[in-house]
Amino acid sequence: MIDPRLSGKYAVAGVGTSAYGKFPEKDDFHLAADAFADAIEDCGLDKSKIDGLAVCRVPHYAPMAEMIGLQPRWTLQLPPHGRMSGISIIEALAALDAGYCDYAVLLYANIGRSRRIQYGGEESPGFWDPWGFTSMGAIHAMLFREHMERYGTTTRQLAEVSVAFRKHAVMNPSAVMREAFTIDDHEAARMICDPLRLLDYCLINDGAVCLILTSVERAKDLKKKPVAIAGIGAQDALRHASYPQADFWFDALQKTADQVYPMASVGPSDIDALMVYDNFSPTVLFSLEGMGFCAPGEAGAFVEGGTLGLGGALPANTDGGHLSNSYMQGWALNVEAVRQVRGECGARQVPDCEVVQYVAATPCTRSIIYRPA
Repeated sequence: MIDPRLSGKYAVAGVGTSAYGKFPEKDDFHLAADAFADAIEDCGLDKSKIDGLAVCRVPHYAPMAEMIGLQPRWTLQLPPHGRMSGISIIEALAALDAGYCDYAVLLYANIGRSRRIQYGGEESPGFWDPWGFTSMGAIHAMLFREHMERYGTTTRQLAEVSVAFRKHAVMNPSAVMREAFTIDDHEAARMICDPLRLLDYCLINDGAVCLILTSVERAKDLKKKPVAIAGIGAQDALRHASYPQADFWFDALQKTADQVYPMASVGPSDIDALMVYDNFSPTVLFSLEGMGFCAPGEAGAFVEGGTLGLGGALPANTDGGHLSNSYMQGWALNVEAVRQVRGECGARQVPDCEVVQYVAATPCTRSIIYRPA
């Protein structure tokens, strides 16, 4: 059980990103350095105080530390899977609480666009090769087909997700995709893996993200108001991770909810904005059901009529998410959560936003709740 005494003790002091897009002239180290510089500028921290470093999709922490001038006493090299954004934050909290470091920098970089990285399918050797099922898109297509057959969910209901997130991206100057579309446009888009269409798939692009974590007390001395980590939850579902999960990760999400909400002393009805891992649009529906925003099978009806949009009952992925802002594998969504709590999101700002939740429904489900410190 995660120690509830950690609630509100640690905070995100600084966030930063690189530009998003296609940058063949830069490698992952350089993009990460851009994000790091942006985060340092954001919080005003003297980087000589930084003594913790975790990296993901950066080839190795040692040259990264040398490049940005750090001498950490705590380091962590994470594998490249998307679930690592939530995992890294929780691991950093543990390191901070154990005294392994006082200031932890978390760095993620992705050069998938310019290097034409394949996520499944033609990727060889691939992570799932021993099982033979290599397409994450196909897995999610099969999952959504099961949801359709079991509950009567429609692709027009699913379209509500990507339409809402694209509307948010239109208001985000940093977003890669900023051309609005309608539900009818979604239904007319090219089929990729039935029943999922082009607009149900995440982007593939280059970019980097940085988060700087420390105690709330230390963060209060920095440039921006700290955003406290009020709750965390975690549950793996690796026993059947290589093929479609018949329960849509419901059991793992429920167990995660049972941790994160009590720790933060909130429930689903208290969430002002939701940042939900959207590698494919059906994952959003599964997350809504598993975290208790609606009952199993009701997510399609729940999102109808603009529920996930600004002004809706549950604004979600206000930066545009993976579907329209950038594919930063959950990392940029945590940055957006921090910025929403700070009130820095301009035209896409959720009014009176104080409680923001991040959730990733994957074989390693994670959730984090952010509040003002």
